[in-house]
Amino acid sequence: MLLGLAWPLTADPPMTRLRIEVRNYNNKPVERASVVVRFIEGRSPAKLGKKIVTQWELRTNQDGLVKVPPIPQGKILIQVIAKGYQTFGQTFDVAEEEKTIEIKLNPPQPQYSAHQ
Repeated sequence: MLLGLAWPLTADPPMTRLRIEVRNYNNKPVERASVVVRFIEGRSPAKLGKKIVTQWELRTNQDGLVKVPPIPQGKILIQVIAKGYQTFGQTFDVAEEEKTIEIKLNPPQPQYSAHQ
């Protein structure tokens, strides 16, 4: 009976295979963009005694794609930095086994200054 109660605490948390597509405002792929994916909070207890990687720093390929190693399901923060584009940052909720997130980067905005 006690063994049955302890099993859910040591079970692996549900994981998601994440694919991120980065495109510009003309719907063209953005290659070599830096993509940071960070796990913020999850729905399941953490593995006991095992280390789960919860942050990755990757670069998009020539098709503007990044495949993230399995990440725990829950809230994740995605940041994208690419030369010639505005920096992107947004929190997403992932609850599926596989998910594709499409990100559109905007052109840089003019600098604003209070000084003349």
